[in-house]
Amino acid sequence: MTKTPQEDPRLARLTQICLALPEATRECHGDHAAFHVRKKTFVYYLHNHHGDGIVSVCCKVMPGDNAALAAASPDRFYLPAYIGPRGWVALRLDAGEIDWDEVTELVTDSYRRIAPKRLAAQVPTTLV
Repeated sequence: MTKTPQEDPRLARLTQICLALPEATRECHGDHAAFHVRKKTFVYYLHNHHGDGIVSVCCKVMPGDNAALAAASPDRFYLPAYIGPRGWVALRLDAGEIDWDEVTELVTDSYRRIAPKRLAAQVPTTLV
């Protein structure tokens, strides 16, 4: 993991969480980042995506949970462009204090959904 001095501390913390998972890698694209396991993305970090001014982490969730989370807490969750309809949800990292346990739970659940079964089995169901 290479970290530049100007890297957003939210991305740095998210990177620690993601890279602790088996065979996870990070790929940066400007202010955005994608976290992969064997070339499959399990988390996106978005910073001002398409000029929306939002900083968020996007994760794959159980079918229907993305819409339920966004409806129940629209100030914190939303359906991200393009991938929202495919079962992804975004958690805002710019709306108040960040619950890093919640972020860890979302990230690890997303990892288990995307990773090959052998790798997913190495991740305990509760890390927090």
